[in-house]
Amino acid sequence: MAQHLDVVFDRAYYFDAKIRHDTDMRCNQYAARELPDLDIFYTESNLGQFEHFTHDQVLVGGIQPNMILGMLIGADFVPHPAMDADISMTPLMGIDPDSLPSPERLLDHDLIRLFDAQIAQIKNDGALSPIPPFFWDASGRATLHGTLTTAQKFLGESLFIDLMTEPEKGVKVMDWITECSIVLTRHFSEVADLPMTAVHIGECSGCMVNSDMFEQFVLPQASRISESFGPLRFHSCGCSTHLLESIKRISNLAMLDLGGDTSMARVRDIFGRDFPVDMAPMPADFSADSSEPILNWAKQVIEQNAGGNLRINYHLEPDYKLEIVRSLNRYVTNLNNGSNH
Repeated sequence: MAQHLDVVFDRAYYFDAKIRHDTDMRCNQYAARELPDLDIFYTESNLGQFEHFTHDQVLVGGIQPNMILGMLIGADFVPHPAMDADISMTPLMGIDPDSLPSPERLLDHDLIRLFDAQIAQIKNDGALSPIPPFFWDASGRATLHGTLTTAQKFLGESLFIDLMTEPEKGVKVMDWITECSIVLTRHFSEVADLPMTAVHIGECSGCMVNSDMFEQFVLPQASRISESFGPLRFHSCGCSTHLLESIKRISNLAMLDLGGDTSMARVRDIFGRDFPVDMAPMPADFSADSSEPILNWAKQVIEQNAGGNLRINYHLEPDYKLEIVRSLNRYVTNLNNGSNH
């Protein structure tokens, strides 16, 4: 988008709601105009839902959830004019967990007050509908990073060693992250008058641990969140076959969102045919020399799925080849009698 529309994803894009809405509308108009056959829209990857998107929605604080929490504890926001923003790394490295502020104290932070004021102004003006931080559309589905993923971002790679050698210390930080996520999400739901209906947890680091560590450190945190918010869509982007039985034990689990190297056959063995699963193709296949790798992947996944409740989804990257994307779309559309959903 930065290349084709000459838009800039600078600090103002993330912190000025009018600029955000104007830019997002330009990006969506471009997608609809240039890629009408792909049935896509511009949103945060895998979080916004097309069926709940309308042009009068404006994202307030539309920033990755663990980045917002990171800024509340001192991390610097690092925008990039043509790429995803980030924060300065490891803001909690070396921290004494007992010195962390209470989650409720974070609500007094200037950043939270800024987002609250923007939401109030948009509601007062009446022309647009504010979508608050930790949400990406009007569905009411909250979106959070998994607690392990956030802990890794805040503490660094040493977290995994610490969880084996000093588990009590790591668990204290993870408990704090989970409680902060719950407090902040509830706050913004109330401020924006957007009732929570479900929750998405993106536990991108989950596939880096074995099943025992997952059950000890990830499962309790994910269950705490889903017990607070309702039906859970659980995302694990890497190969997660070894975690499937553990994932099934998470409270209120309602949907899986998996990377393409997880065994679909094993998914159906454990979860059954009717359990809803989203799966993304292997990113490298979109940049291959031909469509053969991605079509072979799709054939295998669909065969292993055996008619189960499956949706193949993906996001576009600058180096993806559109002819390969279209080949995948045509293949799935033909199987679904004309529907590419």
